[in-house]
Amino acid sequence: MKKIVFVAFQGEPMCFIHVLLNGLELNAAGHECKIIVEGQATGLIPEINEQSHFLHELFDQTKEAGLIEGVCRACSKKMQVLEQIEKSGLPILDDMSGHPGMAKYIDNGFEILNF
Repeated sequence: MKKIVFVAFQGEPMCFIHVLLNGLELNAAGHECKIIVEGQATGLIPEINEQSHFLHELFDQTKEAGLIEGVCRACSKKMQVLEQIEKSGLPILDDMSGHPGMAKYIDNGFEILNF
């Protein structure tokens, strides 16, 4: 079994979909997966939370599977979506100067994959 953290940075939905799909696939295969939303990808969250968005169902599946580790506070603030993300109930990560730190994941044997 592998331990993997997917870090979604890109703000393009066609990139983000691969983070979601890979997370679900590896989770179903018995691997421990976490998804962290960083950078421009934080701006996608309010859009994806809309039921009409083509990634909405897939995003809900990852949330239901417990794969969403959280969203970067500093980047959410910079992208002007922090308040919307807080209202959505997603965890906000900020342990490294407002951003999610990677040290704890590496210390716990996780591989870090950036998208």
